[in-house]
Amino acid sequence: MEAMTKLAAAGVAAAVLSAVLKKNTPELALLLTLAAGLWMLALAADGLRAVVELMGDLIRQAGISEVLLEPVVKTVALSILTKVTGEICRSAGEGGLAAFIETAGTVIALVAALPLVGAVAQLMGELLV
Repeated sequence: MEAMTKLAAAGVAAAVLSAVLKKNTPELALLLTLAAGLWMLALAADGLRAVVELMGDLIRQAGISEVLLEPVVKTVALSILTKVTGEICRSAGEGGLAAFIETAGTVIALVAALPLVGAVAQLMGELLV
């Protein structure tokens, strides 16, 4: 809860400052937005680490190969990166570029998830035999 309070306060402050700066120096407003966003992601990184550790523990307890965790983590990371990058492009007035980034990010995330799809198909095959 404390982290979200910090994120919300920083987000509102950055949005207000960015709106003021955007009138005279839009480049500086974009840099402020990027800096605030990177700080917010760094703050949220600890939470993401805890989720990855918990998923690893659950996979070990279930007796499933840890190799299956890697595609999930990669896909989530790619999703976050794609979303943030697309929004930054939109904020800079580049909606078309944002659409291309989101499409490419989706394809790359699908490619990263292929090992997981293969493992699930193999598991399903073993269960049916």
